Amino acid sequence: MSTLIEKFRSLSLSNELNNEQLALATQWESVVKSGQIQSHIEELNLRLRDHSFILGTLTPTETDVTVFESVFPIIKDLLASSKDVKGHYAQYRHIIRWSAYLQDLLEVSEESKLSLNFDLELPREVIEKKKKEDVKKPAGDESKPVSKSEAKADASKQGPKGKPDEETLKKLREEAKAKKAAKKAQQSQQAQQQQEQQPQKPRPSAIDLRIGFIQKCIKHPDADSLYVSTIDVGDEEGPRTVCSGLVKYFPLEAMQERYVVAVCNLKPVNMRGIKSTAMVLCGSDENNVEFVQPPQGSKAGEKVFFEGFGDEEPAKQLNPKKKIWEQLQPNFSTNSDLEVFFKDEEDSNKPKKLTNARNESFKVASIANANVR
Repeated sequence: MSTLIEKFRSLSLSNELNNEQLALATQWESVVKSGQIQSHIEELNLRLRDHSFILGTLTPTETDVTVFESVFPIIKDLLASSKDVKGHYAQYRHIIRWSAYLQDLLEVSEESKLSLNFDLELPREVIEKKKKEDVKKPAGDESKPVSKSEAKADASKQGPKGKPDEETLKKLREEAKAKKAAKKAQQSQQAQQQQEQQPQKPRPSAIDLRIGFIQKCIKHPDADSLYVSTIDVGDEEGPRTVCSGLVKYFPLEAMQERYVVAVCNLKPVNMRGIKSTAMVLCGSDENNVEFVQPPQGSKAGEKVFFEGFGDEEPAKQLNPKKKIWEQLQPNFSTNSDLEVFFKDEEDSNKPKKLTNARNESFKVASIANANVR
């Protein structure tokens, strides 16, 4: 099926893609390239439930053909199995509809085509919607009005009106004194607990630093200063899309097929219509920007850490409200040997070198005392 793209390009079909569709096309092509299409089958079926074609166009695009070429043998194997054929038809009905159309459009040979049973009765597809939960009032007895007779009875139990005797006054004073002492003790305990619960200064191990490999880089379609890179950082679900403001400092060819250090647990942000899910670590001064260079032999996904913090697990995602990155990053710099290090305020006499499991150094090309971010 290696000629499918050539066949498709020979057809008189054209689509004007917007920025969102271009970004979506890059993501699906990255999934195919990573060989992880099997784990995205459910996502593809859901996408095709709401759209005739993957990018939401009126006619198929090259992205449809690229994904079809990878998905086709998987669906073919599922439908050829003797177990639960009807279940597979029902579960992947939208991919099957889409595949049936594309195999006819691309004139796939009869011996390679999906053999489909269009007379098979499938159960109706149920799309579940979340129901709003009823707000229930807590159970309890409603307050009842007090009758005059009940009020009089309560008053008679309290005794006659007038100034209390000396013994009663003494008892009241002791109770008031005890309450005051208890309140003071409670306030002291609460103050101590608040002091103990004060947030500790974050540690650099909170940041998820990994080796990344730039598979492909293009200019952002809607921002002159931004590159859009597809970077493998070792995730099972495939490479990430990363936007970087590096156009001013690196030509496009310098952004292709190279190893970098990536910050992988910052909160994703939309940059002019494209979601960026990581950040490339660089060193800079007032005029220059340079990549933090991984040692030779590095592989995508390898853990990178500062000395003394390698055994700690990073946070899954940094909480922007806690400003963890903002507190730690000003302490990242380079020394006279161009090595990246972290200046530990608790042990300022011994900077912590950026390293890996092999105790290798990470450097920039020429900037000493760089601002690393």
